[in-house]
Amino acid sequence: MINIERELKTAIRTGKVILGSKSTIKTLKLGKSKMIIIASNCPIEIREDIEYYCKLSSTPYYIYPGNSWELGALCGKPFMVAALSIDDPGESNILSLVESEEG
Repeated sequence: MINIERELKTAIRTGKVILGSKSTIKTLKLGKSKMIIIASNCPIEIREDIEYYCKLSSTPYYIYPGNSWELGALCGKPFMVAALSIDDPGESNILSLVESEEG
């Protein structure tokens, strides 16, 4: 079983991760995202927008089991993070998280 917290911290440290729902939607529209992580308490209209653009761009997404405060703290930020885009996973194996769920 993959450890989402450890892999996300590694991706933030070694790769390129974009925080925030507006920036996440922008990277989805531009086709730069490899994977999206959405907090479990993300507002429904934002979540629907992100899921819609994920389907259009064939980008996998993962619903983080914690809330947006926990996701923000995991990213090392003192604020809420409703969604984030992983543009480059760096040295992490976080992309295998969605592959293991689909398969």
